[in-house]
Amino acid sequence: MAKWLGALIGLGMVVGIAPALAQGYPTRAVTIIVPLAAGTGMDTLARLYGDQLGQALGKPVVIENRPGAGLMLGTAAVAAAPPDGHTIGISTAAPMSVAQVLYKKINYDPDKDFTPIYFYVKSPFVLIVNPALPINSVPELIKYAKESANSMTYSSPGAGVLQHLSIEFMAQRFGLKMTHVPYRNSPQSITDIAAGHVNLGFAEAGASLPLIREGKVRALAVSSSTRLPTLPDVPPFGEAANAPDFEAVSWHVLFAPSATPKEIVERLHQEMKRIMSAPDMKKRAADIGLIPLDSPPVEEIKRYIKSEQEKWGSLVKKLGLEGTE
Repeated sequence: MAKWLGALIGLGMVVGIAPALAQGYPTRAVTIIVPLAAGTGMDTLARLYGDQLGQALGKPVVIENRPGAGLMLGTAAVAAAPPDGHTIGISTAAPMSVAQVLYKKINYDPDKDFTPIYFYVKSPFVLIVNPALPINSVPELIKYAKESANSMTYSSPGAGVLQHLSIEFMAQRFGLKMTHVPYRNSPQSITDIAAGHVNLGFAEAGASLPLIREGKVRALAVSSSTRLPTLPDVPPFGEAANAPDFEAVSWHVLFAPSATPKEIVERLHQEMKRIMSAPDMKKRAADIGLIPLDSPPVEEIKRYIKSEQEKWGSLVKKLGLEGTE
């Protein structure tokens, strides 16, 4: 009897720790780990909402850039942080939905090591072609690719990145002949489309906008299910191709380590909701080529990420890329 009573008392003490932590939270500065370098769109937006989050929490919010290893370095740092809400971080589709299938080994478990806090933007790609091609729309691209004697070429910043997988997603969906030309970085993969060395590609919106506006590449569609505010005349690929379920985007989600108390996660969710719902913040996100969102609840974010893992993981396997990195 005494043994069972002691166990119950101990359990009660453990259960009581989480609300106590949440009640006094935060007790010091909060760090947001950004898995890209300073000056990137992700970093710029994090600094904007980080300032406001710090004011709301009454403690400074510090941005810590941890670029490298295809965003996995920063993502792993979040997973390894103490689960007390004082270290949180951003991750995206590549390290959370692709890496566990593409790489032989990663230093975190996307399913077990994180709890999502807030899903605040989607990061779409723009389908661009060299303007010398007689292609002005998605239906014309599909027709041209099917009738062409030779396989069309497309660029990406590397095998297994979302730009690569997005083209393959399109090619498999519509039975197109496409040859992948991987590059070491995103700018070169885009400028070589403009130069005519490759035919097309899905490019990051922010990086491709100047070339689109200068007429050096032609934008046919965006990969999201909604239009991009900075390219309002360019249709979503699904709309243009009459495939309403087509979407191939990255996304930015703020995560905490998995054992972070629910009360802390909920407080951060509510603060982020207030900050990111402001028209000025939505405009700031849109101006750098992102699509601002009103985040669903935490459990719905988990379901969305699971669906993304299934979509991209199955494609990586189908392309024979499983465990190749």
